[in-house]
Amino acid sequence: MRAVGLLLLLLALCGSGAQGELQETETTKTTTADIWAEVRALRDMVVELKVELRNVQAAVTDSESQVEELKAELMVTNVYVELLQRENSELQTRLSSSESELLISKTRIETLERENTERKVAFYTGLTNSRHVGPFNTDITLKYIKVFTNVGDAYNPSTGFFTAPVRGVYYFQFTMGGYQTGNMGVYVYKNNQRIMYNLEYKEEAGHDYMTNSVVLELMAGDEIHLVLPKGFSLFDSADNESTFSGSLLFTL
Repeated sequence: MRAVGLLLLLLALCGSGAQGELQETETTKTTTADIWAEVRALRDMVVELKVELRNVQAAVTDSESQVEELKAELMVTNVYVELLQRENSELQTRLSSSESELLISKTRIETLERENTERKVAFYTGLTNSRHVGPFNTDITLKYIKVFTNVGDAYNPSTGFFTAPVRGVYYFQFTMGGYQTGNMGVYVYKNNQRIMYNLEYKEEAGHDYMTNSVVLELMAGDEIHLVLPKGFSLFDSADNESTFSGSLLFTL
């Protein structure tokens, strides 16, 4: 009986040891399975990371390509801008030149218009409607106050002077009407120089006339006027017996 008890005790101990080993083996298997699961998870993660890395590298490569393209486009744009700036500068230069040419042309046109206006010179005047003029105790500048034509405004009725607006050859004509007995006539002056003296002596009262003309080369600013000599007389009325006229023949 004692031997059987010992045998049962031994079997119990052996059984207990086998069961422990079995439990240890199961625990080891479970641990190993977990490790492999983690390894596979890490492997999958690494694969995913590699894929993401390749995608990132591809994206970076695409970005670098886009950057290069943008750089190329920027370079082309800069060149285009420089060309536009150069063209704009050239256009501004041309515009300034055109404006200068336009100003010169405008000045020339104004000069030509002024010269053309100055070339149109003609006047015709009558002395007075008061009939008898003179005689006086001194020489008198005749003021032909009845202005019928004064193209170019070269004749001044307030002074009796004609002023040449341009250098040229001028034609002047004057008619003297007389009525009283005695001398009738005029002096013709260029500036302060007497260049003609016309006179006639009337023995009897009554209408009488005398006409003369002169062609003169004048500089711009030269003056022509008529003077009634001391002791002379003229006659003029609404019929215009005494007149003074002139015109520019051509410029020099």
